Amino acid sequence: MKRILTAIRDLARRLHRRKDGSVLVMFGLAAIPLILAVGVAVDVGRAYAVKVRLSSAIDDAGLAIASTLDPTIDLPTRLNTYFYGNFANNQLGTPTAINFKTDPVNTNTYDVTGTATVPTTFMALAGYSSITVAASAHVTKRAPNIDFYLLLDSSPSMAIAATQAGITALMAATTSYPDDNYAGCAFGCHQSDRTDSKLSGMPTNTQGPNKGKKMDLFEVARSLNPPVTLRMDLVTQAAQDLMTTAQNTENQNSAVYRMGIYTFDIALNTIQTLTPSLTTAQSSAGTIQMLEVYNNNNLTATNNNNDQDTDFANAMTKINTVMPNPGNGSNVGADTPQEVLFLVTDGVKDVSVNGTRTYQISASDLNLCTAIKSRGIRIAVLYTVYLPLPQDAWYNQHVSSFQPTIGTTMQSCASPGLYFAVQTGGDISGALSALFEQAVQSAYLSQ
Repeated sequence: MKRILTAIRDLARRLHRRKDGSVLVMFGLAAIPLILAVGVAVDVGRAYAVKVRLSSAIDDAGLAIASTLDPTIDLPTRLNTYFYGNFANNQLGTPTAINFKTDPVNTNTYDVTGTATVPTTFMALAGYSSITVAASAHVTKRAPNIDFYLLLDSSPSMAIAATQAGITALMAATTSYPDDNYAGCAFGCHQSDRTDSKLSGMPTNTQGPNKGKKMDLFEVARSLNPPVTLRMDLVTQAAQDLMTTAQNTENQNSAVYRMGIYTFDIALNTIQTLTPSLTTAQSSAGTIQMLEVYNNNNLTATNNNNDQDTDFANAMTKINTVMPNPGNGSNVGADTPQEVLFLVTDGVKDVSVNGTRTYQISASDLNLCTAIKSRGIRIAVLYTVYLPLPQDAWYNQHVSSFQPTIGTTMQSCASPGLYFAVQTGGDISGALSALFEQAVQSAYLSQ
């Protein structure tokens, strides 16, 4: 454009110096191609501006499909929505087509191409009413940003010894429990009432805040040599270890992961609100505690709740209100992270329903799982298998009848491919990390 204008100026100067009558004729003849050249430059300049807009719209549309992790979403429709939404018709140009295909060499990427037309002014005099411009983008599928919510069972049943050897040791250490129904108990139940006559057969604490007072079963487990590890201990450690796994995976995937940690027993307990700091989440996970009751059958000194301390429905209802509606996990526009709920439990509840004490997860409970999943939130379930305890009277009376079906029930709560069961003595930490990796990988692969 600058060179054309310079040529016109130079021509005008030369013609100005001419004195003969042919100047106007010569100028008229010379001006025609020069004016056309200026017009072509104007049209080409407009086409270049449209091409810049086209490239930007293609980039946004390509990122939209590369970040789409919901297999139910139609990618061509999504591509068109973002493309035409970001490149509306105007006087400078009109979008005409957008297409994509998977790269034949690297199937983890998309090649996106698009075109637009630009109306001409001066070039129309030569029979060219429009210019077609094209642009392309090469986009790579990316792991999504995900918010993870850990919901961990902290009810007294999670106080069972974590291994068969621990179960045997704790049962042997509690044979002097004065209540025949609980003699040889395999659960390290925790209570605050030290005047309870049922503790009379227990050893006496020699240190700590309860020094000089009788031990409860939780303290008995801790006092043995070696100390008996309870399932709640392994769950706490697994939650801490998970943060290391999450940090490494986050770095590898160039994604953003946030963690919230909650426990449930009689209520939903907040351990850590959603945070992007996995170091903070790891520290908070170390503070997880199992429920401490007043004594057998009593939640507090004035509240006899008959040990109904595992309200699964309440936990699922309330965690559903904690979690906002999830997004697609991309960095496009105002999109928000995906969400995954991790549920770690032994699959047994203990609550009064319409005046009847119940222990089995019911169809109405599973409806709560469905309600969460219907919002687009995936549920990953780690079932810490409720070990058959035929020597335990409470187990025989309340749990044994449905124990074989607990796993199937909990699997129906989970999203497809996000269920794992850990037997007594199993690696809960390793299982939780493996479940986490599956949740991340399945989100990525579902594109």
